[in-house]
Amino acid sequence: MSSEAKVLAGISVATLVIVVGAAFMFGGKTSPEKVQPVSAEMQKMLIREDSHKKGATKGKVTVVEFGDFQCPACGSAHPIVKELTEVYKDQVTFVFREFPLPMHKNAKVAALAAEAAGAQGKFFEMHDMLFETQQAWSEKDNAEDIFVQYGQKLKLDIDKFKADMKDPKLEDKIQKDMADGNGVGVNATPTFYINGVQQSGGLPYEEFKTKIDTALKEAK
Repeated sequence: MSSEAKVLAGISVATLVIVVGAAFMFGGKTSPEKVQPVSAEMQKMLIREDSHKKGATKGKVTVVEFGDFQCPACGSAHPIVKELTEVYKDQVTFVFREFPLPMHKNAKVAALAAEAAGAQGKFFEMHDMLFETQQAWSEKDNAEDIFVQYGQKLKLDIDKFKADMKDPKLEDKIQKDMADGNGVGVNATPTFYINGVQQSGGLPYEEFKTKIDTALKEAK
C-alpha cells in the first residue's frame, strides 16, 4: 500500500470512529420516546357531534382522519384506511374531518359534495367515490358537474344535492372542521389521531394495524 493510500485509509477509519461515537453520544436512545396524546381540552376538537363516523358505535379506539379529497397522499392512504375500517368495524370508531388545502383547486368543492351527500345519508359512499376517482376530477374545471354525476350514481335527490352544495351551513361545517384541525395541530394531510395520538402522513397497512392493535391493548 502506498503512503498516500495509508494516509487516506487512516483518515477514513478516524472519521468512522468519530461518526459512530457521535451516534452513541447524541442518538443512542435504545427506545423511542412515548408520544403523548393531545390534551383533554384538545380532545374535544377531534370529534364533534356532527362528525362523520364509521365502524363501532362506541369503540375502545377512535381513529380520526383530517383529510383532503384532492390530496394525493390522502388518496394513497384511502385503501389502507378502508380495509382497516372493515377489519376493525366492531372494535374501532373511524371519523373523517374535512381539511381541504387551499393549493388544491377542487378540494373545497369535493368536500362540499361529500357533505351534500352526507345530508342524504351517503357521506362515506361519496367519500369513497371521490378518493377512488381522484385522478378523474382533481384538475378538471368542471369538477362540480362530475360530482353531480357521482350523485346520480349514488341515487341521490340531485336537486337537493345541488342545493346543499350551495348551502352556507355546509360551508360553515367545513370551516369548523378546519378550525378544529388547526386547533389540534394539523399542518398537513392526511393527519390521523389514534386515541388522541397524532400520526402525520399515511402509514403502511401493517404499521397502521400495529398501532391500532397497541391502542386496543392499552384501552383494556
